[in-house]
Amino acid sequence: MTAAGHAEPTGGGAAGGGDLAVVRVLAARATRDARTRTLSFAALFALYAYVQPAGFRHAYPTLADRVSFAHSFAGNDALRLFYGYPYEVTSIAGYTAWRVGGTLAIAAAAFGVLAAVRAFRGEEESGRTELVLAGRATRGGVFASALLALASSVVALWAAQLAGFAAGGLPLAGSAYLALSVASVAVVYAAVGTLASQLAPTRRLALELGSGAVALGLLLRVIADTASGAGWLRWVTPLGWAEQARPFTGARPAVLLVPAMTAAALFGAAFVLAARRDIGTGLLAERESSPPRLRMLGSPFMYALRSQKSSLVAWAGSIGAFALVFGTVSASIGSAALSGGVRRELAKLSSASITTPTGYLAFVFLFFALALGLFACAQVNAARHEEGEQRLETLLALPLTRLRWLGSRVLLTVLAIAAIALLAGLLAWAGAAAEGVSVSLPTMLGAAANCLPTALLFLALALLAYALVPRVSVGVGYGIVAVAFLWQLVGSLVGAPRWLLDATPFAHMALIPVQSFRAGAAVAMLAIALGAAAAAALAFRRRDLIGD
Repeated sequence: MTAAGHAEPTGGGAAGGGDLAVVRVLAARATRDARTRTLSFAALFALYAYVQPAGFRHAYPTLADRVSFAHSFAGNDALRLFYGYPYEVTSIAGYTAWRVGGTLAIAAAAFGVLAAVRAFRGEEESGRTELVLAGRATRGGVFASALLALASSVVALWAAQLAGFAAGGLPLAGSAYLALSVASVAVVYAAVGTLASQLAPTRRLALELGSGAVALGLLLRVIADTASGAGWLRWVTPLGWAEQARPFTGARPAVLLVPAMTAAALFGAAFVLAARRDIGTGLLAERESSPPRLRMLGSPFMYALRSQKSSLVAWAGSIGAFALVFGTVSASIGSAALSGGVRRELAKLSSASITTPTGYLAFVFLFFALALGLFACAQVNAARHEEGEQRLETLLALPLTRLRWLGSRVLLTVLAIAAIALLAGLLAWAGAAAEGVSVSLPTMLGAAANCLPTALLFLALALLAYALVPRVSVGVGYGIVAVAFLWQLVGSLVGAPRWLLDATPFAHMALIPVQSFRAGAAVAMLAIALGAAAAAALAFRRRDLIGD
């Protein structure tokens, strides 16, 4: 590498004997840098892996209840959207494989993309890769050290799942195989993130490419699990491969060769690109001759909209598409075959019946509230990224106050949350109406608006974390949303006391249209949000700016 950071043609060679020690040191440092994210995901994976068998055993204590569940609720197209195709869910192990394979596999995909982009493109963007290559390390050694760090993170997720399954009373060998099938998804999407890091010139674009791959994989899995004759699509998405591995339901270990070979091919392609390109560039770099774009630069708000418009479109399109699908499949919901015990447990889960089309639509808006909370965290992360890249320092050197800059970001996020929520309500109604479900448009728009207090509360908490602990604010914000939603889904199934169940904001959302709007709870959440936002503004105005 030259002094300016350019890679020499010979810089991509494999590490020699003396370089192995450097690789180990770099891998150890990368593992330490990622420990907060890895431990957070590992804790969530372990908890979810434990709760599924324990909760199923508690919620469906008799074989009759489990058979009723298998023949009605578990086989419903609407449920397959969330968890995938159910195999042998009359057993505790089969039910766990269905729920974990459908949910944790998605989380594993997200983890793989995040970890890989951070390890490759994030390190380059911060300038650390350039400094490392100025020493004894080679391009191949840096690449290998990042792969070792990624491998250690995936092993940690596998071990966390295994511990959770074992604590839940599942057989050890089958638990290890189920955990491996989920971990294989993380490996494939880590390879996707690694390749995206070579293609994209920025961390942000690499994350968008990786996230798009996750969304595409999920969409293909949903089509495969719900559309008649489309089961073959499971073979073209890593999320489908996890299903096809069939843990506890007729295991097919040979299927795991597919993600292994795919990951190897993607990592190999990424290595070839990494060895041949310059530091800080990507195959998709914009042409320097592109004409300047001066639109939307007249105010901090317009600049924020300009910088986030592609992200806003992606979030709105994704949430809108799923709202349309949820509305369409709501017509398939029915409760005629459900036992009384199963009905009681479903009522515990959502505080209302979700075994009717309108009840199901009310329930899925919990997931839209989750998506809007995650969107809010993503927007706070974008503000943190602007500060970390030191662009905010330049802006604040102009006649622009900190609070005006932060207020512009918050205003954009609030307006976007409201617009996306209403779009979800509109498309959910359209899908339901197309299938003959009797639900009015104002009712669905009301269900969408009902998500706003919860989403705004998460936005305010993420802002407070950004103002107080900016370096770890991203993990804190996403962690609060994830833990709150996970507890809403599984807390009642394990028999937690009422006061503990009420600790999550999701528990205070009315399920419109089957429940009346809870004005008191909404006002309380908005009041907490305003207080947290005010505290965030005060703390942000007083603290120093930081870099990545």
